[in-house]
Amino acid sequence: MISEMDFKQELNLIIENGIREDIGPGDYSSLACIPSSAVGKAKLLVKDKGVIAGVEFAQMIFKKVDSSLEVEVLIQDGSFVNYGDVVFHVKGSSQSILKAERLVLNSMQRMSAIATKTQKYVELLKGTGTQILDTRKTTPGFRAAEKWAVRIGGGENHRFALYDMIMLKDNHNDFAGGIAEAIQKTKSYLLEHNLDLKIIVEARNLQEVDSIVKCGGVYRILLDNFDFETTREAVKRIGNHCLTESSGNINENTIRSYAECGVNYISSGALTHSVYNMDLSLKAF
Repeated sequence: MISEMDFKQELNLIIENGIREDIGPGDYSSLACIPSSAVGKAKLLVKDKGVIAGVEFAQMIFKKVDSSLEVEVLIQDGSFVNYGDVVFHVKGSSQSILKAERLVLNSMQRMSAIATKTQKYVELLKGTGTQILDTRKTTPGFRAAEKWAVRIGGGENHRFALYDMIMLKDNHNDFAGGIAEAIQKTKSYLLEHNLDLKIIVEARNLQEVDSIVKCGGVYRILLDNFDFETTREAVKRIGNHCLTESSGNINENTIRSYAECGVNYISSGALTHSVYNMDLSLKAF
């Protein structure tokens, strides 16, 4: 993953672009009927159930819109919430609260959905020693927030983007002339450019697993679309040479069985691309 400093910068970019997109030259609805001197208070109301996420992110948004806004947090990120719970209060300029409202809600609704799904997968893996990973299958322009939500839900982050880890997938290996060639060229490239990046290599069958192990110098082998029996055999062949990761259409019904094959990680794009937003609202009171 990228550094915490770079991660925070990504979050700031999301906020800045969200404000640009939603407010533009001005919130004319509020400007038209609410005096600039008006002060108000609102609460973040839960109309669903699950794991709340984005509380800290919401605080960042409010601060960016108007640093004088005051937020009183009642329920922290990662907590399970039910219908009717109030997560926080925000008070200050009524115009500013309304400017931030939609960006806060859109962000928290999606982040909470992701955190809820992630925690469900974490529970399914409990006791196996296998960790759940996200992927790059994220909403364009919102990746940092979605990966933050995975962490809030108890999952782990895979690479952030194409630049913070080497991942040689089937197309890379085929274009490079084979797995051994791809790995060797990668090692040479990293050495030549003085880059310290971990290498993950995808295997499509046991023969490719053997080739990767023989090459050495790989951080993790990705077992893509392997069945249970082949996964167990692959884990056995890999041994302590490197870490293992299963992926490919793994769902709530199969995730436990894959973990029991002995893999270190299971990656799932569904954590971020197949969720239904949690129902939240911001109500004046």
